[in-house]
Amino acid sequence: MNDVGAPGGQASPSDEILLADIGRFLDELDPPPDDLVQRVQFALALEDLDVEVARWERLDNLAGVRGSGTGTGTITFTVSDLTVMINLTKIGKLHRIDGWLVPAGQYGVEVRVAEHGTSSTTADEGGRFVLDNVPRGTTQILVHLGDVTCRRTVVTPTVVL
Repeated sequence: MNDVGAPGGQASPSDEILLADIGRFLDELDPPPDDLVQRVQFALALEDLDVEVARWERLDNLAGVRGSGTGTGTITFTVSDLTVMINLTKIGKLHRIDGWLVPAGQYGVEVRVAEHGTSSTTADEGGRFVLDNVPRGTTQILVHLGDVTCRRTVVTPTVVL
């Protein structure tokens, strides 16, 4: 939107006013989420790890940016040769995560919740795991496959509980 007649190809004052108006319009109609910076920082905290990111397999009413408030829901994630299915149950202000891994195995499972740290467990031989007392917030699940010499970590996309 450069004014051809403006010296040095600079934007004219009317262009600057128009751009400022568009910026205000976008801020009013589609503002960024209040916690956007915290979400980005949370996701970047895994930047130094060698992880594979799973993708959503199926979305229901709890998946995505915000939960629906119903208190329960199932989400499935996949990456190459691993499927992670979780069922979320709201219990007061906390959540219980029941999960299943396919293929089954005794893998390490960790839940990260922004501003609340992590907790971990181990899936049983059937691939089942339970994480109790998970607080509300931006959440990711990490699955650690293999042993210390050949460890592989898979991380789910973030979910806001």
